[in-house]
Amino acid sequence: MIHERSDRIPSRAGKLRTPVGSALAALAVLVATGCTSGAPALAPGTAIRDVPVKQGGSLVIGAEQEPDCADWISSCAGSIWGTYLMQAQTIPQVFTVAPQGKDWVPVASDLMASTPTTAMVDGRQTITYRLNPAAVWSDGQPITSADLKYTALQIRDGKDIFTQTGYDLIDSISTPDARTAVLTLKSPYANWRQLFGAEYGVLPAHLLEGKDRNALMKNGYTFSGGPWRIASWVRGTSVTLVPNERYWGRKPHLDKVTFQFTTDTAAEFQAFASGQLDALYPTPQLDVLAQINSLGGSADMQVETRTGNLQALWMNNSAFPFDSVAVRQALAHSIDRGAIVRKLFGSLGVTAPAQSFLSPLVSAFAAEDFAVYQRDLAKVQQIMTAAGWAKNGDGIWSKDGRAAQFTIVSLAGNQSRELTEQILQSQLRQAGFKMTIKNTSAANLFGKVAPAGDFQLGLWTLTDTFPEPTLDATFGSTAIPSDANGNSGINFIRAQVPGLDSVLGRVGTEVDETSRLQASRQAERLIADTVPSLPLGAVPNILLTGKKVGGPIGINPVQGPFWNLAEWGLAK
Repeated sequence: MIHERSDRIPSRAGKLRTPVGSALAALAVLVATGCTSGAPALAPGTAIRDVPVKQGGSLVIGAEQEPDCADWISSCAGSIWGTYLMQAQTIPQVFTVAPQGKDWVPVASDLMASTPTTAMVDGRQTITYRLNPAAVWSDGQPITSADLKYTALQIRDGKDIFTQTGYDLIDSISTPDARTAVLTLKSPYANWRQLFGAEYGVLPAHLLEGKDRNALMKNGYTFSGGPWRIASWVRGTSVTLVPNERYWGRKPHLDKVTFQFTTDTAAEFQAFASGQLDALYPTPQLDVLAQINSLGGSADMQVETRTGNLQALWMNNSAFPFDSVAVRQALAHSIDRGAIVRKLFGSLGVTAPAQSFLSPLVSAFAAEDFAVYQRDLAKVQQIMTAAGWAKNGDGIWSKDGRAAQFTIVSLAGNQSRELTEQILQSQLRQAGFKMTIKNTSAANLFGKVAPAGDFQLGLWTLTDTFPEPTLDATFGSTAIPSDANGNSGINFIRAQVPGLDSVLGRVGTEVDETSRLQASRQAERLIADTVPSLPLGAVPNILLTGKKVGGPIGINPVQGPFWNLAEWGLAK
């Protein structure tokens, strides 16, 4: 689970194989049913199209965000675009995610000689990994068990780690031979398949051990264990990939792919329409459908509503006025979340607010406890008055000489976020709260402001990185960044909900699915009761490709739109 690795913080599936004009009509039919997390259940199908491709050539793809760094373990790796552009293309993973019926499920990658196995030994969980003997790094050195050990210990024992969830349970890791690693956990971990997966993958010990990993990786790196390697990263301009000639699997068809940073939506569509960009993965904006319709038949579109993306209001529980449960509850009753979601995403089929912090990707574990929070100004009056607040001469709630006024932070230049903030500002003012807006860049927000807790209210998207519930990474008290844990973790809101840690621990360790589901529902109730933050709605995904782009193209809700970029090419 990651915060805005799309706006990472790598996880967020029906596929449409229709031209843009008819896709929107088809979408209205396909998204008729709802799911617990507020997004329609659109089952996975076939890719948009699977056009035969030529060998060679290049593509230029629009990228809405530039990552702050490429050290995927560090807290600076807070934008999911870094995963899309570089990590997924160059860093090998133990498990990947693939469609199985209507679900996306973890499967062993070609890094493995066989599917990893797990067993209980003397009350402890052991996991055995056997590596593919053909797997090598781009310098020709084999990928070995030492690489798994290095990666695991860097995450478990390091400082400034993005999140140590799961890795903090590691008791030991042995390497009986170069192709075998055995991980022993202190306690059972139901999400064990997530280890060495999309969030971090596996790093080369022979190149990094004993050195400053962050210094070597943060501005890009030359090594690769995937089908591509990074040829260049020109800050502020682009990232360019070329094939990894020593990749042991299927090599890319293209000679080069350039991701061009285009943060302005209007400019992005203009560049696509003029042929300067061959593909887009745009954040849903208010005018995105108008922009798409203007392209006519020059583009193919996929819309996916069963994503891992969940947009929410994030309240800093350690900062005034959100250090008060009453204020958080009152704020939740001040907002018409349904109106906001319909305004932002109604034209894409998402019309209901999310009632859980679990995204549609893991909605099987979700409940609807946040449904009790609807706009009700009489309820706001009741809660605030009972907590000792009274409105001052400006109509703003005040207590002990302090007014209920605060600042919200989100991504600068994002039209949908800015509109959401304006709607919130108006609704909250009517309810007696004064909110000001101060937005910033993704790099600053997720690399500095949020980890440091230097905010009162935030608006960003949570991205699930695996089809498993991992709310402990966001709401567990041990995930609060601090000096004690080396400033690791993504509980940026400093939530400390009484009784929640133990329940989330059961969600993470319970192997019986029925018991695990019960624990998940209990956790949902605890979170909703104290409102440490407020879910808004699921964010759909849109992928646009020009007619020159061929190959099997489709959005992977966990690994993003470019998960199989090696199979893309110029259409014959």
